[in-house]
Amino acid sequence: FKENRKDDIWLVDFYAPWCGHCKKLEPVWNEVGIEMRNMGSPVKVGKMDATSFSSIASEFGVRGYPTIKLLKGDLAYNYRGPRTKDDIVEFANRVAGPLIRPLPSQHMFEHVQKRHRVLFVYIGGESPLKEKYIEVASELIVYTYFFSATEDVLPEYVTLPELPAVVVFKDGTYFVYDEYEDGDLSSWINRERFQGYLHVDGFTLYELGDTGKLVAIAVIDDKNSSVEHTRLKSIIQDVARDYRDHFHRDFQFGHMDGNDYINSLLMDDLTIPTIVVLNTSNQQYFLPDRHIENTEDMVEFINNILDGTAEAQGGDGLLQRIKRIIYDAKSTVVSVFKSSPLLGCFLFGLPLGVISIMCYGICTADTDGGVDEHETAKKENGDRELTDEGSEEDQEEERNGKYTELSDGELKQKDVMEKKKD
Repeated sequence: FKENRKDDIWLVDFYAPWCGHCKKLEPVWNEVGIEMRNMGSPVKVGKMDATSFSSIASEFGVRGYPTIKLLKGDLAYNYRGPRTKDDIVEFANRVAGPLIRPLPSQHMFEHVQKRHRVLFVYIGGESPLKEKYIEVASELIVYTYFFSATEDVLPEYVTLPELPAVVVFKDGTYFVYDEYEDGDLSSWINRERFQGYLHVDGFTLYELGDTGKLVAIAVIDDKNSSVEHTRLKSIIQDVARDYRDHFHRDFQFGHMDGNDYINSLLMDDLTIPTIVVLNTSNQQYFLPDRHIENTEDMVEFINNILDGTAEAQGGDGLLQRIKRIIYDAKSTVVSVFKSSPLLGCFLFGLPLGVISIMCYGICTADTDGGVDEHETAKKENGDRELTDEGSEEDQEEERNGKYTELSDGELKQKDVMEKKKD
């Protein structure tokens, strides 16, 4: 494989036999192989045990499992999307094809526009902008398609201030790249590769983190058709559409189904329906200080965030990191006990039991040692007393000697006292 891989285009799953996520991906990966073969794709699908062939895995920069890469010549493209058959197949076909796809006719342009919600097109001839466009495409082809066309292929409603130009078609309209207002072309394309309004989930939030935008989300229950849930979702949609020119450089809009993920992200229990604005770059978030009744209230809330008058919560400071560690530990313990109480008792009870036994043993050892030392000291003191006093004969001789030293009067007095005692 290492010697001959450059002769073909390969889609490879680098896995580890013990990895649970790899086992979950396995049936999906088999479907991907079947789909690519049935559609006659030139891409070959395979998988490699990265633990057995660690040198090759290291060569391709594999650091986690599973890692999906498309190998095309000297280039290796990482797949970062959802692990579903359709998403993986679409990724393989996009990256395996031409870097810049030409649109030769207006009919082809209309066909492609119907298939893609976001469409990047370069219009014009050879230029430094085209070279930059090709360079950016080689980097961001993993996320979106790149096309090129002549001006006569574009729809009649498209008006370009000058040529060459890079245009993105999305949300029923188009936007022209302006180097002075939009900055670097790569950053602009990375920001504009999303629709103005999205159904946001955890993976989408992770991807939006690269754009540097704030994310305004209506947290609702999609299954709940009550007026309040529908109203908040409509407010976010209206702001995304009607105020696009005001906020598109700084904000991404969308809605999230349910509050489980957002609760874990904010380490708080949000009552739905509600609106929250997330700063994915530093983990800060903003909650409205009053009820959002209409579009004007939402616009005012966004402007307060932009001018710094809205209070930011959360963040990535030291206290928040400590809070995150405690929250994650608590969540892990709760989830283990909820999913398997017996396993939880074993995992957490066994270490606690061992620690308790160790503590008891240490305390008991100290107490016994203290008693032994006390008894030993007492015994030594007794032996010392016997040694100092001597035998009974020695003591009798000592008393007789003392009596000899006493005077006759003292002896008589002592005899009287002993008789009284008797």
